[in-house]
Amino acid sequence: MQTKSIINNKLELMSHHASVQVMRHKTTHQNLLLASISFSPGDVISKFTAATTQSFATYLTVQTGVDTHITLWPEFLQYINHSCEPNVFFDTHTMELICLKPVKAGDELCFFYPSAEWEMAQPFVCNCGSRHCLQLINGASHLSNDTLGRYRLTDFIQGQVNQRRPL
Repeated sequence: MQTKSIINNKLELMSHHASVQVMRHKTTHQNLLLASISFSPGDVISKFTAATTQSFATYLTVQTGVDTHITLWPEFLQYINHSCEPNVFFDTHTMELICLKPVKAGDELCFFYPSAEWEMAQPFVCNCGSRHCLQLINGASHLSNDTLGRYRLTDFIQGQVNQRRPL
């Protein structure tokens, strides 16, 4: 259901779905996904499928194999931004978005990008504000095993970590 309305002086509602809302920040024009209900750790927030499959990473993909990257369906999942302290996780084995930490209605849903990409198509400087912020986000291959051990990783990324020598 597509709707567009002003929620407050900073966010504009772009669309509403069963348990989430796509919002746009009115100043930065950045899109984000907010929970419209509360979730507990382990809850399935949404099931997903591969809208497309390709052999290369883009800023919208999730990696499922050495040369396999998928775009997500439903499309609103593309608006989940990065955080170094994520509250959700893309389980590419069960094809479910899983809640990692308590989420209240109105909270932004965020995941740890390197949990689902070995090499990022577009590395970036993180501004998540977490006390554990890694600052440069450029894929799991660039992070130590100790750092990655703090996160839930997709089966593919965990397999890549298990196969390499520790950084």
